[in-house]
Amino acid sequence: MLPQLMKAIRVHQYGGPEVLKLERVPIPNPEVGQVLIHVHTAGVLPYDWKYRQGYFKESRPASFPYIPGSSFAGTVEKIGSDVHDLYKGQEVFGRSLFGTYAEYTVASAEGLILKPAALTFDESVTIPGSAVTAWLTIFREGELKKGEKVLIHGGAGGFGMIAVQLAKWKGAHVISTCSAENIDFLYSLGVDTVIDYTSESFDKIVRDVDLVVDTVGGDTLERSWAVVKKGGKLLSLIEDPSVEKVKMFGLKPVKPFSIPSSEETKFISQTISQMIIEKQVSILISKKFPLEKAHEAHKLSQQGHGRGRIILNV
Repeated sequence: MLPQLMKAIRVHQYGGPEVLKLERVPIPNPEVGQVLIHVHTAGVLPYDWKYRQGYFKESRPASFPYIPGSSFAGTVEKIGSDVHDLYKGQEVFGRSLFGTYAEYTVASAEGLILKPAALTFDESVTIPGSAVTAWLTIFREGELKKGEKVLIHGGAGGFGMIAVQLAKWKGAHVISTCSAENIDFLYSLGVDTVIDYTSESFDKIVRDVDLVVDTVGGDTLERSWAVVKKGGKLLSLIEDPSVEKVKMFGLKPVKPFSIPSSEETKFISQTISQMIIEKQVSILISKKFPLEKAHEAHKLSQQGHGRGRIILNV
């Protein structure tokens, strides 16, 4: 029988890592079409600490208190009504709007992906948290094709390391920026040209790329405009590229990033799962923290320049 309370990290106000509080709160009850998940692993994404800091308080204001996190891997604990193809004990992964820095979370049944036995929970949590976004960015929005050139900023990070591998798998010429300590790591992933941004200016080296994927923003985004060839694309995960500059530099307009359907998400997730199993894509977990050390996980994420993904083992 389930207990009434669970351990969870909650945020009661905007602020630094110290506002992440370990508390005991009621276990949520799955509603129609939902499933209660016993969380084994939660992904720690850059979005999590930026939301906590209040970066999006104008466009997406927080409803306090809230539980951070969106990506999870775990087991089915309880089925809501109108759910017929899942059962208790199944190993799954996906995303939740309820929050995942907790022992339990609820998620839409139609969005759950069955975890292959060959994947660990730690590996699986990187798929909804990083890999699906990388696939959508590179292939759906970026329309990258075999033989094209792509520049991916921050290629050693949780998103970047998957994006460079997917681009290489597609047959593109892959260029990526990173700090000095990650140069060999990116070459090991198959990147064709690695640029150490601490000692070289990418915009003095790179020219006429078909696609730029920006994970940094600011000055990096501004200097990226000039390296894209006419008719190419520039996508940023940090800022919305200027419509005026798209026209000025003769780039191909990019439609607003739309949320994928559950069918599209399942296809991408299952494809990448198989790619990981077959060693076509490598996953790196840079650091694991217990739930009560979520504030340390956020501190590390905020430092940036890291390699791979940070996770919480609940």
